[in-house]
Amino acid sequence: MLDNAPMKSWAERARAVLPAGGFGNFDPSMFIRSGKGSRVWDENGKEYVDYLIGSGPMLLGHGHPEVLEAVAEQLPKGMTFFANNCAGVELAEEICRAVPCAEQVRFLASGGEADMYAMRLARAYTGRDKILKCEGGYHGMSAEAQMSLAPSSMVNFPQAVPDSAGIPEAVRAEMLIAPFNDPDYLESLLAEHGDQIAGMIVEPLQRIIPPAPGFLQAVRDLCDRYGIVLIFDEVVTGFRFAYGGAQEAYGVMPDLCTLGKIIGGGFPLAAVAGRKDIMDHFDKAIVGADRWLMMLGTLSGNPVAAIAGLKTMEILRRDGAYDLLRSHGARLMKLYSSHLDAAGVAHRIVGHETLFDVVFTGRDVLNYRDVSQADAARNARFNAVLREHGVFKSPGKTYPHLALTEEDFELTDAAIAKAAEAIAGD
Repeated sequence: MLDNAPMKSWAERARAVLPAGGFGNFDPSMFIRSGKGSRVWDENGKEYVDYLIGSGPMLLGHGHPEVLEAVAEQLPKGMTFFANNCAGVELAEEICRAVPCAEQVRFLASGGEADMYAMRLARAYTGRDKILKCEGGYHGMSAEAQMSLAPSSMVNFPQAVPDSAGIPEAVRAEMLIAPFNDPDYLESLLAEHGDQIAGMIVEPLQRIIPPAPGFLQAVRDLCDRYGIVLIFDEVVTGFRFAYGGAQEAYGVMPDLCTLGKIIGGGFPLAAVAGRKDIMDHFDKAIVGADRWLMMLGTLSGNPVAAIAGLKTMEILRRDGAYDLLRSHGARLMKLYSSHLDAAGVAHRIVGHETLFDVVFTGRDVLNYRDVSQADAARNARFNAVLREHGVFKSPGKTYPHLALTEEDFELTDAAIAKAAEAIAGD
């Protein structure tokens, strides 16, 4: 049984046993006790409308009854086996039906693992070593992914800047960095290094920044020209933008993609999916020992997560689900812009109806450097006031979801009005 203690007490206990007092994910002063539908409650009993939703996976809201029922039916049958199970095969089949690039699937436990293996798979397939990513792109916690994720110094491209201690210098030498939404720079970079690059990994929507018209197709064309494996990181956008993900929504198909969050229905599950001739490198019988990519994972494809994901995806296939999600997002975007405009606060609403946020700047946002030059102090104050008034969200993202109600929108409207008023004089 958990002690019935206030958040301050839990924070003190956490600091004693957890580095920096938390799990490394979110504000360590926040302790969420429970969630149901569109709401969460903290350990002090305060209730919030939840726009964090576990950083994206709870697209149906917390504790959807049909998902709970499916999971409850599976639990007595077993939680994990380290062996094939039928639910995992069914989930792989559904991913292959839904996602344009997916001919085969390999499951993992987290999106960061999926990104790491996708980059390694590109190297195995091409026999090349270098990986190209966009500055500010988030692709998990591997050494390669922790290059130029959030650099504090703006060095010249394509130099990589490590964002973490403990990364060997040799990793930096194998990473090239390009600005998002700049096809001209990308073309010049590949003219010099294209024959050395195994793969390019990119978020189709980089954090919240949309691709400029034609950018993703230009990336696709350049990767084809130089024989580079194009990887879409769809851990966030997969089954959120559309049932087939951002690649369906934008009409550009990568060679590989990574998936996570929604495909596990709130449980740990992720996947690499893509062309069979590339995925064959997971099969030693096809490619031989020298070209085989070894991959093991204790919880990869576990039946509880697979069952939860299958039920979540079934619900998302129902008529009107994505229309409702986009409608909710558009309504939230309008609330942000109307109150901030009325308060005279310079800002941009950046993103897609299904994933976006406010950036406090007077200029258009096309890449990481545009975001980094925005007013971070104003952003922090705005989000703090939202939380004070019952709106729980990430510092840099708003996740619309299907559980939102009219009452939620009314509370959110009032909270945004208070937050806009609070920062108007800053």
